[in-house]
This record gives sequence, structure tokens and C-alpha cells, in this order.
Amino acid sequence: METLWLDRADYLVTLQRMQALTAASPADFQEQLWLCQHPPVFTLGLAGKPEHLLAPGDIPVVQTDRGGQVTYHGPGQVVAYPLIDLKTRGYFVKEYVYRLEEAVLRTLADLGVTGHRVAGAPGIYVRLQDPFGHAALPQKPARRVPGAPKPQPDFSGLGKIAALGIKVSNHRTRHGVALNVAMDLQPYQRINPCGYAGLQTVDLSTIGVQAGLLHVAQLLAWHLQRLLRT
Repeated sequence: METLWLDRADYLVTLQRMQALTAASPADFQEQLWLCQHPPVFTLGLAGKPEHLLAPGDIPVVQTDRGGQVTYHGPGQVVAYPLIDLKTRGYFVKEYVYRLEEAVLRTLADLGVTGHRVAGAPGIYVRLQDPFGHAALPQKPARRVPGAPKPQPDFSGLGKIAALGIKVSNHRTRHGVALNVAMDLQPYQRINPCGYAGLQTVDLSTIGVQAGLLHVAQLLAWHLQRLLRT
């Protein structure tokens, strides 16, 4: 798939372009990977609850068609939008999400950071006290009693560094993953990130990694291109 660097792209315009491309006829649809950063914006997913928008203030709020709750996009964050056909590539949504997260994990590893998945919570997290340590993250509870309610994710000692939200329509994907590089994190205090009150959000710069936005975008694109193959 072709990779395009859109630089600083308006969120709503980008959304409309994604929707148009993924709705195109087979003859006109071309798989692409878009990478960009957005001006400050809160986006509310299909399941988004307005009460998770605590104090948006002067930052616009856009209702979008991805899954999930509310998140923030802003300068200094790399956003990757793979626009691909899962049927052609031969895997299903769960595998697609796994590959998106794996691309972020490998990008972080290239920068010396150990990222983690958290059971029941899409996205990638780092240990706040030891973002470079290699110890596996215990998943709690380790076992679920049959018939018991789904346990809440355990974010103890963790900060979220990458958010994930997708939409799949007629096997075609839009939206994707956002990796925080060096941004103003204050807007995250105006929301419950991804619907979780008190969830801390971090970026590479706050955990001690100084990396250029374009360099991180190139690493992420490299891993996505390889992991999203059939």
C-alpha cells in the first residue's frame, strides 16, 4: 500500500476523505497508509458518552464513526490511518487490531521503550516508573470465573502512550492508531481518556525519549507496512 505523510491535517477533512476512499468502487479503491498530526481536537466514538467530556473548553469536539469513547488528538502526536481491505488480506478484525498494536510495540522497542497491552483495554501502555524495563506486565485477574462479569482493566502504575480506534465497513478499514511523541498533554485532563476516569496519558518526551515526530512516523509506517501484509 502507498504511504502518504499528510503533515498537519484537519481532523474533519481527513475523516471525510477516509470515508470517501473506503466507500469507493473496487476499481477506484487503492489501499493506502496515511500518517499525520492533527490540530487540537476531541473525537467521540460511536459508543462515546458525553459525560466523559469533562471540560472541552475551546477545543472542538467531533462526533466520528470509529469505535470507542473519547480521545484527544493534537500536534506532536503521530496518527496512522491504514485504509485497507481485510478480505483481500485474509484476516479478521481481531487479528487486525493485534497487528496495529504490535506495530506500536515494535516502534517503541526501536526507541528503547517497553510497551504493554492491558487486558480489556485497546491501546498501548508503559510503566510510569520503569518505561525501559523488560519485565512482563501481569494481567489481573489472571483467571475469570465462568459467568462472572467482565473485570475492569487494571491501570495501576501505567500511562497510556498510544490509543486505538477503528471502523470496518464492507471489509475496508478506516481510522487507526495514535502514538504520543511530544505534545501538550494538558487537554487529556479535560476528558476521561477512552472512558476511564483518572487514566494517565503520557508521551515519549515525558518518559525521557527525545525523538522527532517524522522519525517516529517513519518507524511506525515501516512496522505497519510489514505487519499488515497477508
